[in-house]
Formats: sequence, C-alpha cells, structure tokens
Amino acid sequence: MTTRSLRLGPLPSSASTRISFLCPAALKAELDRYASMHAQTYGEAVDAATLIPHMLEAFMAGDRGFRKKARAK
Repeated sequence: MTTRSLRLGPLPSSASTRISFLCPAALKAELDRYASMHAQTYGEAVDAATLIPHMLEAFMAGDRGFRKKARAK
C-alpha cells in the first residue's frame, strides 16, 4: 500500500505550450526521482518534463507575494 504524501497530486490534462530550459544535472536527477515517486504513488508513468509545469504552477499558487502583486494589477 502506497501512502499518498506527495505535494503534487494526480496531473490534470490541459493545453500546452512548449518551452525549454537548462538545469543542473543534480536538479535533473532530483526531478527524475520525484517523477519515479509520483508514478509509484499514483500508478501512472510520468516523466520529469511532464511534472515541471505542474510543479511551477503549484509553486506560484503558493507564493503569497506573487499572488498579492498579481491581484493588484
């Protein structure tokens, strides 16, 4: 039995726009490890590139300063 304890839950489907970025090898390894844990937790294979937009969205949603300034505009 797997405990669902990852901050990022099951992924919704959505329209996409392609971007690319460079990251350190250590970060890529961590992203791959997270993707593996996510697949084990939710039973659906997913790669790091698929997770990154959802991680960024969750990060930005949790950033109070960003949300406050975004509402002010």
